[in-house]
Amino acid sequence: MSKVAITCNGSGPGNVFPPFILGSSAAASGDEVIIFFTPGGSPAMVKGAIEKMEVKGLPDLIELYKGLRDLGGRIMVCELALDVKDLKREDFREGVELVGATTFLNEIKDATITFSF
Repeated sequence: MSKVAITCNGSGPGNVFPPFILGSSAAASGDEVIIFFTPGGSPAMVKGAIEKMEVKGLPDLIELYKGLRDLGGRIMVCELALDVKDLKREDFREGVELVGATTFLNEIKDATITFSF
């Protein structure tokens, strides 16, 4: 079993779909998965945001999110997003962890696979 760390640096479909597709695949294979959303990617984890993202030919993002979470995948959002994007903790979807970059880095220090989108 590997640990997979994925950073998401934007909130558009091109930044959001790959982490959830790869993350879900890794989790389904038994890997530990952590996806970290930087302040730039944080709007994607606001309640209702991924419900609006549909791309022809790609899986349903809500199903990917739920599946990843059901398989133990963790979704972290950088706490700097609160000030940078003028967001509140309650704005984020269920299951999202608001953490500092140091926490994320400590959690992934033994990651064997990393991606960034």
